[in-house]
Amino acid sequence: MILQSNSKLIFEDNFDGPALDINKWLPNYLPHWSSLELSAASYEITDKKLRLFISENQQYWSPEFDGENKVSGIQTGHFAGPLNSPHGQHRFRAGLTVKSEVPEMQLFLPQYCRLDIRVRAKLKPWNLAALWLIGFEDQPDHSGEITVFEIFGKSATEKEAQVGRGIKRINDPLLKDEFDDSVLPIDVSDWHVYSIDWSPNKIDFFTDGELVTTTTQSPNYPMQLMLNFYEFPHSGPKTPEQDAWMEVDFIRCFAQSE
Repeated sequence: MILQSNSKLIFEDNFDGPALDINKWLPNYLPHWSSLELSAASYEITDKKLRLFISENQQYWSPEFDGENKVSGIQTGHFAGPLNSPHGQHRFRAGLTVKSEVPEMQLFLPQYCRLDIRVRAKLKPWNLAALWLIGFEDQPDHSGEITVFEIFGKSATEKEAQVGRGIKRINDPLLKDEFDDSVLPIDVSDWHVYSIDWSPNKIDFFTDGELVTTTTQSPNYPMQLMLNFYEFPHSGPKTPEQDAWMEVDFIRCFAQSE
C-alpha cells in the first residue's frame, strides 16, 4: 500500500524496546473469561521482533469455556462486567460468565484507519496465527470483528496458504458474516505485510500491497487490536517450546485521510 503524504500515524510498535510496551498492549487473551495467570501470553522480543509462541508448560487458557485450547495473545483494550456477569468482550459461545475482574483499559481503540502488520509464522497443523479487531463492547451490540489475517497451519504449505480475512458479525445485529479464505500463493513463513483500509463505507484488505478482498460492511464503533497465536488439541509428538511461533516486525495504524 502506498501511503499518502497527509496520512497521520496514530499507532506504531516496532518492538524495539527491551520489553513489551504495556502502554500499548495487555499481554493477555480475554482474561475476563479466565484469569490473568491462565490467559498470559508466552512471548519474547529479540532483534526488534515480537515472537508469540506456546510454552512447554503453558496451560489451557479457559478450560471451562474453551476446552484444551492454548493461546498467547496481546490486545490493545479490555472491557468486561463484574464478577459472574455475562457481559464481556468477544462472547464466543453461550453460557459465558466473567471469572476475573480486570480493570477497563483503552490503550488503542481506532474507529476507521489504515493498518499494516509485517509478520511471518512457523505453523504446525494444530496452530493458528491471526490479527483481528473487535468492538470494545461497552455496548453489547458493538461486538463485530474485522479479521486482518487468519492462517491455520493445516491449510499452509511452502507454496500457498489459505489466508482468511473479512467480517464476522459475532453478536452485532447490523453485520453479517462475510469471510474470504481463498488461497494465496505465499509462504507464510516468509515476511508478508497484511493490511486493511477501514473507512465508514467499506473495508479493503491487502496482502503485500495487493488488493485481495473488499467488503461494503463497516463497523461504526471503536475497535481494539487482538494479536493471537493458538495451539489446538492434537495427537502425536509434543511440540517443543518455540518450535512453532508467530513473529511480528511492526504494526502501524494511520488515520483516514480527509
